[in-house]
Amino acid sequence: MGWWIAGAALAVVVFAAMAGLVARTLVLRRRRAAVIRLTAAIPVNAKWWHEQERKTGELLYVAVGDSAAQGIGASRPGRSYVGMLAAHLRSRTGRPVRVVNLSQSGARLREALASQLPKLRRLHPDVLTVSIGANDIAAFDAARFERELRELYSALPRHAIVADVPAFYFGTPERNVRIANGIVHRVAEELGLDVAPLYAATRRQGGARYALNQVAADFFHPNDRGYRVWASAFLPLLDRRVPAADSTPNDD
Repeated sequence: MGWWIAGAALAVVVFAAMAGLVARTLVLRRRRAAVIRLTAAIPVNAKWWHEQERKTGELLYVAVGDSAAQGIGASRPGRSYVGMLAAHLRSRTGRPVRVVNLSQSGARLREALASQLPKLRRLHPDVLTVSIGANDIAAFDAARFERELRELYSALPRHAIVADVPAFYFGTPERNVRIANGIVHRVAEELGLDVAPLYAATRRQGGARYALNQVAADFFHPNDRGYRVWASAFLPLLDRRVPAADSTPNDD
C-alpha cells in the first residue's frame, strides 16, 4: 500500500508541475500576442491624438508623457487618463476643450526634454499635466533622473500638474520607483509645483488586484479600469485649477 500512496503522490506532483508549465506557457503566449497588438496600436493612437489637435476649443489642455498618456492598453484612446480628464473638463466647465497630447510611447525624461518640451514652449495651456518617468525605471540612474527631471520641471508653468511615478509593486523596480518619487516630490516642492499622487492611487489597488483587473494583456499598461485609477489621481488638482460652470466668482 505504501508504494501505491507514494506513486499517487508523485503523480500529483508531476501533474501539478505540468499544469503550471502549461499555464505559464499560455500566459507568456497571451502576453506576446498582446505586446504585438499594443505595439500596432501605437501609430493608431498617435494619429487619433493628432486629429484631436485640429479641433477648436475655448480651453486648451496639454499633456506631456509616455504611452500611458497615449492610452496604450485602453479600449480606445479616449479612455486613457488624458481622454478622461478632457471629458471631465468639458463636463465641469460646459466649454469646448482642445487637447494637444504631446506624449510619445516609450518616452523617458530625455525624450520629453528633446521632443515634447520644445513644442510645449509654443503653447499656452489652461491645463497642463505631466506624467513621465516610468520608462526611466528599468535602467534607473538617480543622478540622471534628478538632473533631467529638474530641467523639465524648471521649464513648466507654475500651474502645471505633475504626477509621481506609478507603483511597480514588487522587487527592484518598486524600490527604484520609491527613490524616483522622493526626487519628484522634492524637486516639485522646490519649484512650487503640485504633484498628483499617482503612486498612492495605484499602490492602494494592490499588486494582485492590479494584475487581475486593471492591467492590459501585456501585463504592463493599464486597461480602461486602470486608467480610471490614473485619472482619479489628477482630478482633485484639476478641479482646483478650473472652476465649475455654475461656480460663483469670489468678490473678495
